Amino acid sequence: MIVKTIQDEIQNYLVDASNFRGNCDAVYLPESAEEVEQILEIAIASKIKVTIAGNHTGLTGSGVPQTGIVLSTEKMNRILEINTKENYAMVEPAVLLKDFQNELKQLGFFYPPDPTETNCFLGGTIATNASGAKTFKYGATRNFVQELEIVLADGDKLLLKRGEVIAEKGVLSLSAENGNHLSLQLPNYKMPKVKNASGYFVNETMDAIDLFIGSEGTLGVITKVKLKILPLPFDVLSCVAFFPEEKEGLAFIEEARRLSYSSRSSNSLESIDARALEFFDLHSLNFLRTDYPQVDEKAACAVWFEQELTTQNEDTAAELWLELIMKHSGDVEKVWIGVDEKDKTLLHEFRHAISSKVNEYISRNNLRKLGTDVAVPDEMFLDYYFYCKSLVEKESLDYVAYGHFGNSHLHLNILPRNEDEFQKGKTIYKMICQKAVELGGTVSAEHGIGKSKREYLLMMYGEEAINEMIALKKVLDPKMILGSGNLFETST
Repeated sequence: MIVKTIQDEIQNYLVDASNFRGNCDAVYLPESAEEVEQILEIAIASKIKVTIAGNHTGLTGSGVPQTGIVLSTEKMNRILEINTKENYAMVEPAVLLKDFQNELKQLGFFYPPDPTETNCFLGGTIATNASGAKTFKYGATRNFVQELEIVLADGDKLLLKRGEVIAEKGVLSLSAENGNHLSLQLPNYKMPKVKNASGYFVNETMDAIDLFIGSEGTLGVITKVKLKILPLPFDVLSCVAFFPEEKEGLAFIEEARRLSYSSRSSNSLESIDARALEFFDLHSLNFLRTDYPQVDEKAACAVWFEQELTTQNEDTAAELWLELIMKHSGDVEKVWIGVDEKDKTLLHEFRHAISSKVNEYISRNNLRKLGTDVAVPDEMFLDYYFYCKSLVEKESLDYVAYGHFGNSHLHLNILPRNEDEFQKGKTIYKMICQKAVELGGTVSAEHGIGKSKREYLLMMYGEEAINEMIALKKVLDPKMILGSGNLFETST
């Protein structure tokens, strides 16, 4: 096991992609679950705070320590097994998402969760219940986790298999490897019926494995995972369409969403059924023009969409989409269509480029990220979107608005030019989160809460619910050493 204590050697562990910064005394790099157990046994005996770190791609400070030590999983990076007969893979937590996807592709398979940052560790995506563009069809990471091996704060181990341990009347009963029995009273707050990655997942009859997915390193250390994988589709239609007016692009998404839901409910294979519906406003397009000069100069917005093809719809799907584009005044002559794998890769890179450029801007100007991760019910999204934009425009702040609009999920990134604008942006950010909560939505749909969004989790669920989360954590982590500062503040 490697241990780093020289400050010059650990600076990369003290910042994430949002420019959230921290400090610690040492960084431990275990290579096995047994070494993780050793680290935690020492830490709990000395009451040393432990922050579990992935590949520093997070946007909320959850992997950035404020004190104590860092437990970096980076040496636990093996793909242990890929079973193409039973459609699963066994992996360690530090396998890179892009490496995993590439390995699967060679075998004719894929893993649907696709966060924008493909350099993330799979363990990190599970800790935050990450999602991405394909969430519109496949849902978030939670839907693909079948087993978890977890080391608890005291060094004991849990092995959870989906379907084996189910809550009864709001109580989860767990048995650790050493025979210890743990009874967890689940919080009774209601989770929003939207894409959500805010706080512990709970319901009265939940699967135990779901409590740890999205728990952001506060309940245990993930050391091994079994993931469901899927065969690659016959082909994929991938396109970017440009619209002369924003309202037309938004109406296009609304109709495509409705048609996709209808296709799934009727099991229709010969109609529109998007697996991704992503929106880019005019500011986003302007932000991207330097790298993508072929962006339509007359466009007020753009939509990137994908649909999986079969032998039944390969000849009709494109025609249906082009008809829908024309219906909403899009220029079919300007549509980018991924004809081959190279084209599709370029379109995928276009989709992800905006997030990277925003992060570069924030880092270059040494500011903290002010990017929303909110989602609201579909029927309320359009009014909510224009409300959010109006707040920023009223203060004349620069911004870009884009996101997973198929899921009514908005990434509005405020781009302050100085500290005064940053403070104005923080006020607006809070108003945006408050409105999402009022509408029955979430303050974080995919990035999690970490340390930077704790006040918004409190806003969303209330003090009683936060105290219930803390009480649950104390059963699994009595000395409160894991993930200190993530989700909520504690004095213990």
